[in-house]
Amino acid sequence: MTDWHLSQAVRALRQGGVIAYPTEAVFGLGCDPANAGAVERILNLKQRSMAKGLILIAADVEQLQDWVYFPNGSIKQRVVASWPGPNTWILPCLPGVPGCLTGDHESLAVRVTNHPTAAKLCSRFGPLVSTSANLSGRKSARTPLQVRSQFATALDYILPGVVDRRMSASTIRDAWTNQQLR
Repeated sequence: MTDWHLSQAVRALRQGGVIAYPTEAVFGLGCDPANAGAVERILNLKQRSMAKGLILIAADVEQLQDWVYFPNGSIKQRVVASWPGPNTWILPCLPGVPGCLTGDHESLAVRVTNHPTAAKLCSRFGPLVSTSANLSGRKSARTPLQVRSQFATALDYILPGVVDRRMSASTIRDAWTNQQLR
């Protein structure tokens, strides 16, 4: 990935687009989480129910401060100690977080990514919606070619790169209970 590629991805995001980019285990579909139209477009592209909710990724914990909060110091310590990394946490969301992100929940799944490309993208743009690049029920894409085979020209940009060697998606844990949900 070059700086030019990164600039193209950021431009697409700023214009309300939907992009694909490499993450820890699979390619992700992403958009500006504050753009309801782009979020709905991702849900439609994936044929995914809005009720499930989505994940936000960020370059650092500060990028998440407008979306979620830590209920207490011990939870914050546990969560922050696991980042950056392939650890997604369910945290209470702040008032005003759109239902298209939370689904049927009063919380939001968030992760500070350690994937170098995804982290650079978030550093330049801000937090992103991050959901696996696949149609619901199909295998998640691990290469740009697999992304294109499922979505053809429906995406605004595919950021080149390589996924990390993880074979499974990030773990998802409830911040209150520390229970692993995935």
